[in-house]
Amino acid sequence: MEIKVDDLSGHQVIGLIAEHLQGMAADSPPESIHALDLDGLKKPEITFWCAWEAQELLGCGAMKELNSEHAELKSMRTASAHLRKGVARQILAHIIEVAKNRGYKRISLETGSMDSFIPARKLYEDFGFLYCEPFADYSLDPNSAFMTKEL
Repeated sequence: MEIKVDDLSGHQVIGLIAEHLQGMAADSPPESIHALDLDGLKKPEITFWCAWEAQELLGCGAMKELNSEHAELKSMRTASAHLRKGVARQILAHIIEVAKNRGYKRISLETGSMDSFIPARKLYEDFGFLYCEPFADYSLDPNSAFMTKEL
């Protein structure tokens, strides 16, 4: 598996982001969806990575700089054909390592509070993320779970 920065222009990547947004819409009410679309992921404060095996897209993840010490994990998604193969675990480990190398002191995330998000929350717990209050521009939402990890 090769994890590399991506410009979000390839058809496989565009398809995976569309799948990600559809999944969020299926599991969350519109006012509780915080996933970024393609334009949102192309902002300068965001770095977007894809995991590839040969020419096949396995998954993606992004990190948004909130300030010089705090980053936010965004857009973690594994391609449907590669679920439960450790793709998300490797992408998350990569992003955390980059966050440390950039000097961030903390990385936080927002994810769903519904049962369909249990595997994601379990992954974040396994990496040492702890539940926290809303951060950045988020507010309390019964459909959201907020987590953070000190680096």
